[in-house]
Amino acid sequence: MRLVVLLSGSGSNFQAVIDAVATGDLDLDIVAAGSDVHDAYGLIRAQEADIPTFVVDYQAYDSRGAWTVALAKTVAAYQPDVILSSGLMRIVGESFIERFAGRFINTHPALLPAFPGARAVADALAAGVVVTGTTLHLVDAGVDTGPILDQRAVTIAADDDEARLHENIKRAERQMLLENLAVLATGTPPTALIRSYAKPR
Repeated sequence: MRLVVLLSGSGSNFQAVIDAVATGDLDLDIVAAGSDVHDAYGLIRAQEADIPTFVVDYQAYDSRGAWTVALAKTVAAYQPDVILSSGLMRIVGESFIERFAGRFINTHPALLPAFPGARAVADALAAGVVVTGTTLHLVDAGVDTGPILDQRAVTIAADDDEARLHENIKRAERQMLLENLAVLATGTPPTALIRSYAKPR
């Protein structure tokens, strides 16, 4: 399986994928890692692992649409089977989602549909819930609204602050991500993992 990873920050989950591939625990080919910014530390992680990198700088384009077209063209050149958003802090336009329909997946630090958006961990703490978690989902045109592939629950301790809770979520997220990537690496398409929930009568 040819995997392209998109990120904006440190890439700690991405490092877990790199390590699993290096040890043979994950049988896939990370063909590239890309970012919307030049200073993403995740790009350094990729370079240290001899993974090709690219930057499609959001600031270099006059609209989200133009940036999206450039990003899609760059990603397509690597002929990916699956694209993983691993901390890409930028909403891509619909043309990207349509071009890679059913192949673009994202991790989110909450049990969607609860707490979508960039402040999911802080929002869970502010709401006073006792359980949150992480979700792997297909990306669609909404904000964290795509079909759910997997979820893992994380209990919120009474003394958790945002940093501690986020780290606990990341641990669950990494395990979830690695297990699902292993399934996808067998040739199973992401759409086959979509969860179906019974609607209440």
